[in-house]
Amino acid sequence: MPIIQLSDVTKRYGTFTALNTVSLDIAKGERVVVCGPSGSGKSTLIRCINQLEVHDAGAITVDGVTLDGSKAALNRIREKVGMVFQQFNLFPHLSIIDNLTLGPMRARDKTREEAREIAMRYLTRVRIPEQADKFPRQLSGGQQQRVAIARALCMEPEILLFDEPTSALDPEMINEVLDVMVGLAESGMTMIVVTHEMGFARKVADTMVFMDHGEIVETAPPETFFTNPESARCKDFLQKILPH
Repeated sequence: MPIIQLSDVTKRYGTFTALNTVSLDIAKGERVVVCGPSGSGKSTLIRCINQLEVHDAGAITVDGVTLDGSKAALNRIREKVGMVFQQFNLFPHLSIIDNLTLGPMRARDKTREEAREIAMRYLTRVRIPEQADKFPRQLSGGQQQRVAIARALCMEPEILLFDEPTSALDPEMINEVLDVMVGLAESGMTMIVVTHEMGFARKVADTMVFMDHGEIVETAPPETFFTNPESARCKDFLQKILPH
């Protein structure tokens, strides 16, 4: 059984259709990179998977839980699925360690000592344990995004969603975040990454998904996707974003 199943998923905002009968199966441990032009539905797709957006039609099942709009389903999904956003969404008034311990203490009933131990483990994993007592404003953008990844990991999710995690960063900070994501991918985490970082995609993706106008136009392994895309829309997109 796939760990994530989308079947004919549709999402509308008024008269605008952001997702149009999208179907996709993702296996446990699979690393999927979703790309496509702006407004193609990429972010809406992953926001529906963790129910930040509620789909209007079709079915989404995550690790056996059908997303039916109920509070029970939402709570179970939030335990399984972590999300890293474009903007880091850290609490500016809390130290880094307090940003990381808040979730485990409130949602997982961890003691402060247990939560701190988990937080330090994941800060070490993203290679910034020395920043634990600083505040977000004292960190670079790249460091803040690594904190955001550590915060998601502190909830010990089975699936991690990334919504253009490097697009708000200065170019010299992008690689430090991508390096952390490569490490996560190599650990076997199920990942769906919305990104234009095609070097990263080639390195870690098991599956490339190309979206346009709210639809999945093409799904292929990276080797096929980059060297021999089938659709004209995908070829045009790659010509625009790949270095010549």
